[in-house]
Amino acid sequence: MGKTIGETGEAMGKTLFDDDTFSKSLDSKKEEKPLNRLKNLDEKIANAVGKVKALKEEKVVLERRIRELEAQLTEKNQEVEKLSSEKAAIKNQVEDLLNELETLEIG
Repeated sequence: MGKTIGETGEAMGKTLFDDDTFSKSLDSKKEEKPLNRLKNLDEKIANAVGKVKALKEEKVVLERRIRELEAQLTEKNQEVEKLSSEKAAIKNQVEDLLNELETLEIG
């Protein structure tokens, strides 16, 4: 024999006085899990968006700093070139003066 269905659509063997809260709590837990998952996912997305925003801001600051440092490097390189040419000019002057001194001593 199969189960007989009563007026409420439930299997026979259950009465109107049976506690149905256990099955209802299972149903609500089943509903809570997807809601909690969505809530957790939403929080993770919000955190990720915040991190991306912070990283973009940091990137802008770092790119600005790179440009500043590159400008300083260019300036320093120009200064080094200037000093190198001055050094070469002074070296030539010293050599010329030594040659002139040598000529004066000989003569």
